Amino acid sequence: MDEVDIPPPPARARIAQGTGSFRFWFAGTRWEWSDEVAALHGYGPGEMREPSMERVLSHKHPDDRDQVADTLAAVVATGAAFSSRHRIIDTHGATRDVLVVGDRLRDASGAVVGTAGFYVDVTDTVAAERREILDDELPVMVAARAAIEQAKGVVMFVYGISEAQAFDVLVWRSQETNVRVRTLAEKLVAALADFRGASTQTRTRFDHLLLTVHERP
Repeated sequence: MDEVDIPPPPARARIAQGTGSFRFWFAGTRWEWSDEVAALHGYGPGEMREPSMERVLSHKHPDDRDQVADTLAAVVATGAAFSSRHRIIDTHGATRDVLVVGDRLRDASGAVVGTAGFYVDVTDTVAAERREILDDELPVMVAARAAIEQAKGVVMFVYGISEAQAFDVLVWRSQETNVRVRTLAEKLVAALADFRGASTQTRTRFDHLLLTVHERP
């Protein structure tokens, strides 16, 4: 069966770091990698041009391997185009995030005999997305933690219980009222203003503690 020639990636794709082409023929599950894709997997130029299916799958992250194997099985069964975003592990043990896009590879008669496309290393993009998420979410997380810590301190002080026990009290009230722990903690701390401070006896005892605590061993 004749194989149709697939043109190489555009010049920009060839010179872009972390981008390269591949072909995968269904018959014999035969792969062909460009040097750029081989480099993504940790191989030198010309070192791994035609990896076996086992070799290709062995580089997939263990948590992503079954998903990729299922995708490839579906491609072989249906001849459909595909895209997959997953992680690979190179020969040095480094994990990289890649985007793999494949279109139908046809022979001279027009029959689909495989898939051909490209790999793109999106590790830096994924890292940037994670940093952006952290930049957005971290202040919210810190604020939530601060409110909960304040509320725990209040409960510990008033009831004379441990930190873990104070948190259990907050969780219990959260479950009983169907209100998130953070929201409950924020409301509790805000409502302390209604107390207008502790009783005179408690304040006197605390004054003494505050002024003498440095003398404690």
